[in-house]
Amino acid sequence: MFEPYVTRWRLQPDGVDIQTHSSHLLPVRRDNGEAAFLKIALMPEEKTGAAFMVWWGGHGAAEVLAHEGDALLLKRAQPTPSLAHMARNGEDDEATRILCETAAVLHRKEGEPPECAIALDQRFDSLFAVAEDDDGVLNKAARAAKHLLCSQKDIVPLHGDIHHENVLYFGRSGWLAIDPKGLIGERAFDYCNILCNPDTRRALSPGRFARQMDIICCTAALDRERMLMWVLAWAGLSASWHLEEQSDKAQTPLAVACMAAAEIDLS
Repeated sequence: MFEPYVTRWRLQPDGVDIQTHSSHLLPVRRDNGEAAFLKIALMPEEKTGAAFMVWWGGHGAAEVLAHEGDALLLKRAQPTPSLAHMARNGEDDEATRILCETAAVLHRKEGEPPECAIALDQRFDSLFAVAEDDDGVLNKAARAAKHLLCSQKDIVPLHGDIHHENVLYFGRSGWLAIDPKGLIGERAFDYCNILCNPDTRRALSPGRFARQMDIICCTAALDRERMLMWVLAWAGLSASWHLEEQSDKAQTPLAVACMAAAEIDLS
């Protein structure tokens, strides 16, 4: 799978390949010694994300050094610093601000986004399906989502999965995003997953939700009430995906959804 691109772009393998259900990655070095990742998208969602990476052109996202078909050659990030490490070690506020600022740069990209961009309302089918048999927080999340999707504003190209592992440090280029989903919709959506990350212990630590909500709303200039509704909708959607997969990872988004719902009047 990698060989044609390794040859064409004069690359040297620089580590063990990484395989996921949606893409294959190989650490490489270019002929000038520059560290990079060769990524080959396998799933439609990854291919859409690749198109967005090319379109952003290094504007808030990792630089694409070459691309052809389903293959991307991406500049490789530095291993440190890490936003996840920062969040777990006393710099949670700063990590959140960096995530917000990175999302804002992506949102400001001018021009028409790729034609393969996915409308935000197409992402919520799983939540609506699960909520039909639920009379708890997932039902509330579905109601919030329906209201928001019918009244979207500030519509921009979205990353779709902004969190601590998807914004990396690139030295002089600063903090840049990787692995977008390639969506179009209300910009508030891109800030929601910050509250479910970097892990369950941090996300659910006492007082964390309220503090990071304040930082997100201040840094991104978002209305708190509407942002709470987006967090409820997103966390419900995330939980519904985990439940569909019979995964044990639904705990965190369900808890975050409950915290958001506790502050919203959905009557």
